[in-house]
Amino acid sequence: MKTTQSRREFVKNTTLMAGLSALAAWPLHAEATEKQRVAGKPFKLNYAPHDGMFKNHAGPDFIDQIKFMADQGFRAIEDNGLLGRPIEYQERIGKTLAALNMTMGVFVVDGGDNWKTSLTTGKQEFTDNFIKTCRASVEAAKRVNAKWMTVVPGFFERKLPLGIQTANVVEALRRGAEIFEPHGLVMVLEPLSDTPELFLRFSDQTFEICKAVKSPACKILFDIYHMQRNEGNLINNLNTCWDEIAYIQVGDNPGRKEPTTGEINYKNIFKHLHEKGFKGVVGMEHGNAKEGKAGELALIQAYRDSDTF
Repeated sequence: MKTTQSRREFVKNTTLMAGLSALAAWPLHAEATEKQRVAGKPFKLNYAPHDGMFKNHAGPDFIDQIKFMADQGFRAIEDNGLLGRPIEYQERIGKTLAALNMTMGVFVVDGGDNWKTSLTTGKQEFTDNFIKTCRASVEAAKRVNAKWMTVVPGFFERKLPLGIQTANVVEALRRGAEIFEPHGLVMVLEPLSDTPELFLRFSDQTFEICKAVKSPACKILFDIYHMQRNEGNLINNLNTCWDEIAYIQVGDNPGRKEPTTGEINYKNIFKHLHEKGFKGVVGMEHGNAKEGKAGELALIQAYRDSDTF
């Protein structure tokens, strides 16, 4: 009798514990499922990571990183160094983006010698090199189905008055626009804050140049990190230059890391872009605030938090 009662108690207790274990595990499973669902959910804006941003999760191959980006809900990439990649690899990037239904963001119309080779000088050798690179960019754009390409005019030419330098830049950009416009491509001019030696530094200056070029193939790349450093007043300047803005890039200041790591209220800025109906690419041209896989996950979460409005 005692043995039978013990067995009954054992079965009863075992069943109860199993039920409690299953009940306790259910919320964890539900939470994990929800995290997986959110991970692949597209963002409200079209944020574009770049090569190396998720290398700890996806490995060193950019193609594998692109696939990881898609899994996290990103629907665009950008690749400043695309022109330096082998043609075969450019084609692989294009095929991968097409298969994942992702958008190619900017790559740089890189004429060499960093930013020092300057269109401000009016020298034929610099203009010729720029035109040559524009033609090469058209072919690269076709391989990855790109639309936008970053152009930086270069350094000041201190021997020339500012007005003459501006005219030289406008003339060279008109030549570039003649190449890009028939293909529906757009060079986006980026004012930068890296050094005071750079000719193009302010949004109103860039707006003026785009108006002078008078081509749909010449627009503004408004990099919020650089514009915060050079001029501030971000939302107002976005509004003022809106008709000529074709591309946005971001990075917090100071530090040039992901949103929420600095002083810029990106939640408000992203909400503003969304309310204005911006459908273009928002390039994530910044580093990761923290190292390793933890840093990559923190970066993704920063965009999830900033994209909630």
